[in-house]
Amino acid sequence: MQEGVILGKRILIVDDAAFMRMMLKDILTKNGYVVVGEAENGIAAVNKYKELRPDLVTMDITMPEMDGITALREIRKFDADAKVIMCSAMGQQAMVIDSIQAGAKDFIVKPFQPERVLEAVAKAIR
Repeated sequence: MQEGVILGKRILIVDDAAFMRMMLKDILTKNGYVVVGEAENGIAAVNKYKELRPDLVTMDITMPEMDGITALREIRKFDADAKVIMCSAMGQQAMVIDSIQAGAKDFIVKPFQPERVLEAVAKAIR
């Protein structure tokens, strides 16, 4: 009955690529999570976080207007307990370190591996 802990948890997906948002949404909804919103850049992410108060955010690092690390810092200023998992393409190790230092709970690498996404989400929400 451990799954009941995570079912229905509300997630905000942030990525400038609609295809990536769709992939993540598919992985999460098939596994009992509720995607309450999507954002295509850091500014929209911060605004949607304040409006929706999700249990977790998946945040792309490289986006137009405001990058994911800046958005992460803004969200954590607003809510110190915010749970954010960063998403990055291969070869962004320095940015991953920056995001962990800025308060990210974990990071997942693109292209997404469903098992890894679910493991990171379950761990962050716990």
